[in-house]
Amino acid sequence: MKVFSSWQSITLLVFIVALVSFKTISNDDEVINTINPEAQAAFHTMMDVLTHKRCVNCHPNDNIPKQGEDSHEHRFSITRSNGVSATNCNTCHQSSNNDYSGVPGAPEWSLAPAVMAWEGLDRFEIARLMIDKSKNGNRSVDDLMHHLTEHELVLWAWNPGVDAEGNARELPPVSKEDYIKAVKKWVEEGAIIPEEK
Repeated sequence: MKVFSSWQSITLLVFIVALVSFKTISNDDEVINTINPEAQAAFHTMMDVLTHKRCVNCHPNDNIPKQGEDSHEHRFSITRSNGVSATNCNTCHQSSNNDYSGVPGAPEWSLAPAVMAWEGLDRFEIARLMIDKSKNGNRSVDDLMHHLTEHELVLWAWNPGVDAEGNARELPPVSKEDYIKAVKKWVEEGAIIPEEK
């Protein structure tokens, strides 16, 4: 029977420890990079709403609010800062919908901050932007959850009124109840953004 020298024993021990450590690190990486199926479904349900025109129209990438089912530029050449107080959003957009004129309204009607431009982004890019505290108004994930599920302007999407011709505006593709449930589930599961496929 061959006897190992002390340096061979130490080398073998180091190799075994390194191998076990590598396997553990690999398994930890797999855990970190995975999202459970329920959280993933919740993410996609939430993002089905947040990528809908009811949300994206007020998250423009060019400082021009969009309107209508086709997301055309806002009438009257409205921009984020026209420099004229008469063109402030609240001049026309009151705290509730005006079914006589077709002008939509909700409390605190306004464009999202310019750093929260979602137009042209995919759901994963929007999610990364939403949880970036340097861009989201320093909101924690819990603050974000409250904003997304309680803010009256966000929830207006399910009560969008009618357009100027009296046609009902399209609702988001998910019920308000299912959306709120999905947002809360996604946050509860750690607000993990799934891998893009």
